[in-house]
Amino acid sequence: MPSPQTPDSKKPDAANAEQLNAVRIAINEVDEQMVGLISRRERLVRRAGSLKHDDASVRAPARVEQVIANVRAYAEKLDVDPTVVEQTYRAMIDAFIEYELKVRREP
Repeated sequence: MPSPQTPDSKKPDAANAEQLNAVRIAINEVDEQMVGLISRRERLVRRAGSLKHDDASVRAPARVEQVIANVRAYAEKLDVDPTVVEQTYRAMIDAFIEYELKVRREP
């Protein structure tokens, strides 16, 4: 009869720990690249915001849905989970809408 697993029996061995560390380093590199892209997107959002005349044009629900449809299609093309991509984009778009509204209200 197998013994129940204890927390210690689930610890990764040295090879797994080394692989996990390598994966975490790669994730950090991807995160750095993504922040660079978010910075670029922020500059574009700031520019777009300066061209809009009211809060409704900032919120633009039809445009949001167009962006979501686009990124879901990109995800499917790249064999990435489209739900994860959509949820990520919805959160990012919400944050950028709030940012754009704030920027529009600045003197």
